[in-house]
Amino acid sequence: MPDQKDNQPKELPWLEKLTFLLMLGLVTILFLVLLKPFFGAIFWACIVGLIFYPLYRRLLAAWGERSNLAALATLTAGVLIGIVPTLFVFGSFLQEGASLYQRLQNGDLDFAQYIQRIREAFPVIQNFLERLNLDLNPLQEQLSGAALAASRFLAQNAVQFGQDTLQFFVSLGLMLYVAFFLLRDGQQLVEMLVRALPLGDERERLLFAKFAEVARATVKGNLVVAVVQGSLGGIIFAILGIPGALLWGVVMTLLSLIPVVGAGLIWAPVAIYLFAIGDWVQGLILTAFGVGVIGLVDNILRPILVGRDTKLPDYIVLLSTLGGFAVFGMNGFVVGPLIAALFVAFWEIFVREFNSPTTPPTD
Repeated sequence: MPDQKDNQPKELPWLEKLTFLLMLGLVTILFLVLLKPFFGAIFWACIVGLIFYPLYRRLLAAWGERSNLAALATLTAGVLIGIVPTLFVFGSFLQEGASLYQRLQNGDLDFAQYIQRIREAFPVIQNFLERLNLDLNPLQEQLSGAALAASRFLAQNAVQFGQDTLQFFVSLGLMLYVAFFLLRDGQQLVEMLVRALPLGDERERLLFAKFAEVARATVKGNLVVAVVQGSLGGIIFAILGIPGALLWGVVMTLLSLIPVVGAGLIWAPVAIYLFAIGDWVQGLILTAFGVGVIGLVDNILRPILVGRDTKLPDYIVLLSTLGGFAVFGMNGFVVGPLIAALFVAFWEIFVREFNSPTTPPTD
């Protein structure tokens, strides 16, 4: 009599595995969709956890493994170091934007007039553009419209910021709440992911270490460079008596997140305008300071703080940062280099483990 076990279909375990994996993928996708509205808060909670984890470990060792207290103290330090100054500067930035919008509406600022002065001061440029059949009049109108639109945006968001204060602090509270548990339980979460992901424990630990290394280097390096360049730009604008020094300092800080060009997009046109109106001394001071001090900060600090730790070439950092801005918005200055670093790490693993050169046969 044949054994009943032989009559059972052998494909059933594979069908069960396939069904389970499909359901696992579906549930995971649904869970990620649920978290999508909170992507920014969760992402920055991970970044905060990675940056301040060394401080958490020191406090944990000093206070006798009191994890809750160490995580709370670490978050408090993070708020005092990063969030409070940022809120103060951002509030002042919006106020300056509202003031700029009023000046543009009242006619106190006229970008078309500034361009006209540059044209009159540098007729060579005007003749060159005429030979190329290029007209600056549309550019004047576009700049005036863009300046008015940008200042209107800042003015409107100054009010909107006040109206959305509750929502902002809810997101901030969510970020700090998640960061608390990432600090306290981060090591266990990493170990759980290492066990769950089917990439091989050694590769997974390498990738997690690379992710943490690049995240710390990118955030700390880029933010330090941006803050230093923006502060220096705002200081020199204030010394030279250029209106809206704080506003332009913040704008230079944001633009400095873009490698190579950055703050030069602001101070260089201002220097050209100073030359055009005959303020040669101020123009030379601003140019020398922009090239010799602000530019030097980018050339010296960024490779040390970003390039060395991420181990990425400068052009990869630039392209990934610009691509990150285009795809992910303001979060892109971190997400872009992270994706680039993981891309390089995956290919290094592939070349080392799956495509190693074979030894030619010997006769």
